[in-house]
Amino acid sequence: MLAIIGGTGLTNLANLEITRREIVRTPYGEPSGHLTFGEITTSGARAKADVIFLARHGYGHTIPPHEVNYRANIWALQSLGVTRILAVNSVGGVAVNLGPGEIGVPDQIIDYTSGRRHTFFEGDKPVTHIDFTFPYCNLARLLYLAAAKAVNINVIENGVLGVTQGPRLETLAEVNRMERDGCTMVGMTSMPEASLARELGLSYATLALSMNHAAGRGTSAQGIKLEDADAVLNVGMEKIRTILAKAVDLHAAMPIDARGLAEPIAETK
Repeated sequence: MLAIIGGTGLTNLANLEITRREIVRTPYGEPSGHLTFGEITTSGARAKADVIFLARHGYGHTIPPHEVNYRANIWALQSLGVTRILAVNSVGGVAVNLGPGEIGVPDQIIDYTSGRRHTFFEGDKPVTHIDFTFPYCNLARLLYLAAAKAVNINVIENGVLGVTQGPRLETLAEVNRMERDGCTMVGMTSMPEASLARELGLSYATLALSMNHAAGRGTSAQGIKLEDADAVLNVGMEKIRTILAKAVDLHAAMPIDARGLAEPIAETK
């Protein structure tokens, strides 16, 4: 089953025909909200697979990035039979080609967060390591790229997402450091979401919408104007919804054995 996790600007899917909602209890506390089951329709043709949607920040967008219960969210989705997660993140563009409104499909992560619950394997559970060389599932990334191409929306095919703690935006010096580290975009929510998905054997990739230039770049050279970012978000999310709808169609057409992550997941020491 396919799940979509929406971030800032995507607390619902207008093209999702809702069939039911379910509240899931987890060993890790409450998820960000109820899980919405439905089907996405495109061009008048119903998708051939169920979709579960979850708003990462809650349906009223009330949960800040550092307080999202990532473990509960990922565990809840996996418990309902989800094998692939298509996530959406709003980011700031560090690279010159990631200006406001541009969309990217990152292939790498640098994690700058602190204090977040990063693993399911703690307490009396065996120490377990995951291979995180390539943090995003390539099959899921290719699904996003193929969907964007099919609907004629340009996306940047790779990138390094620097994940900061939030909820404040970054300083100029911090963005300068991230650029030296190799980051091409900066956001607040892809970690530990991506690594927790890997721990449970889920295919995971993210579609990143640049809301603004990061601090000190382009139109944000003298500071980030949040009202301008909100305007970009409203327009950009329509493109995101179009890509997601096509991705659901393409995922439904995939062979069943291609709908999950093929790589080894974890190794217990």
